[in-house]
Amino acid sequence: MSPVDPVIRIRFGLTPLERIRPWSAERPVPHWFGLTDGWYCLDLGGHEVLRYSEHTVGELRGGREGGPPHPYVDYYVVRLWEDLIALVSGALEPVPQDLVDVAATLSPEWEWRDTPEAEAALDWHSAGHLYTDYLRVAPHIRCWRTVVGTDDTVTVAWEHRPDPEGVIEFASPRAGRVAMPTGEFLAAVTEFDRALLAAMDRRIGALEKSGPVPGAEADMEQLRREHRDRATWLPRARARERGTDWDAVRIGARLLLTPGLSGN
Repeated sequence: MSPVDPVIRIRFGLTPLERIRPWSAERPVPHWFGLTDGWYCLDLGGHEVLRYSEHTVGELRGGREGGPPHPYVDYYVVRLWEDLIALVSGALEPVPQDLVDVAATLSPEWEWRDTPEAEAALDWHSAGHLYTDYLRVAPHIRCWRTVVGTDDTVTVAWEHRPDPEGVIEFASPRAGRVAMPTGEFLAAVTEFDRALLAAMDRRIGALEKSGPVPGAEADMEQLRREHRDRATWLPRARARERGTDWDAVRIGARLLLTPGLSGN
């Protein structure tokens, strides 16, 4: 990665419309979610974190010619879009310095405690995870924000878990961490948001002209309504004030991370 390259990039491509199968066998209907079928990759510090290794690409293709024309996660692009917006909504409240070590732990060894403070700590820590559980052998990806003086930073860390079956592995290092100005993180998410919405606007426009694939039905007014609504998601997430109770989180984290400590 050269000094001028961005620390974070979000790339994607959409499956051609003619290759997308509408949902529901009885009454096939193209949905906004389903129309985002495609691939995506999260680039962090020059590493393609969601790129499969050559071994995995070969396994997924089953030794056949053709198959996925790319080595990236193949799924509905809106899934990554929704989960990045959730991060903006839930994880960009600056973390107090005494909790940074907890924030930076991707998989804490929690000792379960049934207290409101423990629940507050779990909710806070969970909000920093990029949801990937829909993927086979999903990587852990977590972000947190710190503000020290004029230094306003978002850190993103990842960790790949081994596949017991030896099929799924990723091309990026097993674990890594990158930091960037908060503005750069938000700019990358905003660029992704605009690019996906623009691509979907063109896609819906194409359906409005041509109609759905033979045998399928489409409620174009509903597609447009949902499209307009989704255009508000990121602005609403950025405007949200989370208001974390840091005192409760501190108590809860201490309870959860201390073996044998009573929660009463």
